[in-house]
Order: sequence, then C-alpha cells, then structure tokens
Amino acid sequence: MLLVEIVMIVVAILFFVPIYMTVINGLKTYGEVVTSTMALPDVFQFQNYAIVWNQLNFLGVFMNSITITVFSVSGILLISSMAAYQLVRRPGWLSNVIFLAILSALVIPFQTMMIPLVKVAKDLGIINTIYGIIIMYWGFGIPLALFLYHGFIKSIPRELEEAASIDGSGPFGIFFRILLPLLSPITTTVAILHTLWIWNDFLLPLITLSSPANRTIPLAAAVYFGQYTNEWHLGMAALTLAIVPVMIFFLFMQRYIIQGITAGAVKG
Repeated sequence: MLLVEIVMIVVAILFFVPIYMTVINGLKTYGEVVTSTMALPDVFQFQNYAIVWNQLNFLGVFMNSITITVFSVSGILLISSMAAYQLVRRPGWLSNVIFLAILSALVIPFQTMMIPLVKVAKDLGIINTIYGIIIMYWGFGIPLALFLYHGFIKSIPRELEEAASIDGSGPFGIFFRILLPLLSPITTTVAILHTLWIWNDFLLPLITLSSPANRTIPLAAAVYFGQYTNEWHLGMAALTLAIVPVMIFFLFMQRYIIQGITAGAVKG
C-alpha cells in the first residue's frame, strides 16, 4: 500500500511540473527563463501579466474564447443527447446506418479535411466568424459525444419513459424532465472533454479566424513564439492566464462527476 502511495505521489509531481514551469517562468525576465528554467525568479515580474493583458487585448480574446466554448459545448450536448435518444429508442437498420455514418467521422484525420473545410466555409459565408467556428465545432464534436450518450442511454430502463408517457408527458417532456437529469454523469464527462479541447484548440481557429478581432487565447498567445524570436516570459504569462479559467471550470465540475458516480453506484 505504501508503494502505491509513493508511485501516485511521484506521478502527481510529474504532472505538476509543466504547470510549475509555466507559472514560474511567467514571473521571470527573458534572461532568467533561458538560463534557469526550473529555478525561482530573483524578483517576481508581475508586470509580465500587465504587458500581456494590454498587448493581446486579453479581455477581448478571453470573451471570444468564452463565447466559442460555451455555445459550442452547449450545442454539442443538446444535439448529441437528443440524437442519441432517438437512435437508441427507435432501433432499426436506418438508425444503425445513421449512427455508423456519424461515427465514421471519428476515423477521418482532421488534417485531410482542412482545405475542403476552409473552401466550404468560405462558400457558405461563415469563414472568419465566431458563429461559423461554433458550427464547425458542432460538426467535429458531435460524433464522440453521440457515441458516449448512445452507450449510456442504453442502460436507462425504458419503463421510466413509459410511466411518464402514461402520465401524459410528450416526447420533449420525457426527454427534458425524465431522461436528461439521468444523463448528468455522462453530460458532465462530455462537457469537460469538449471544453478542454475547444478552449485549448489552436489549429481550427488558425485556419478559420484570420481577423485579429476574432482571435482566441491560444491564437493570440502564439505571437510570442516565432521562428526567429521567442518571448518566453510573456508567452508563459499568457499561457498561465489561459490555464486559470479552465482549471477553475474543471475543479468546479469534478464534484458533479463524483456525485454522478456515487448516485449511479447507489442506484445499482
């Protein structure tokens, strides 16, 4: 038992090291970052954060990231959960074909779709727009979410829905009042996975958001990492500012995962 605890402590330290390096180097001068990456700074350079805040228009790019993440994740959760419910509760060859067709998107590398994606988005007039990239995230995020919801809904007894139907609830009432609360464990898991992905995503915003006014945090922070010069101290400060909101979100949502697992265990 002691050996297991020691191994877990070592693993925790290994996971903590990148966070430590990011935060500490964001409080150094450029010279200190280059010469002593792991050491504490001689003087904490809090002005790095003020410089990053002003240079990147951080409040603006932060709101862009928040808007894109919230609406993208919300749409993925709603569309995939409702689609999975219909596919599970209406079995047949057509449902199987639709399910497999959507899942097939998981095996297609994103790099093979970049050029066609940009061309189609340009033809539709949604290139370089906030709502356009939200729609794209729906398309890329729904297959995995649908797969997870599909398996979870299979474990929910149909009798609950039949009882609600006898009481006079319609399809939407059954879904939102009966089924959706039971999906809270998987909904939390899907929300966390997709929030982390969308918040930290760099490639899709890079190829679809060319206007500085629409930049997300990862895209804006990239200005500090160039081919010939790297402002490591400012880049680390920008990454620290980007990490804080998503860490708060994860810590807040973690207790809901635990509650969902506990409720499922008691129910079982």
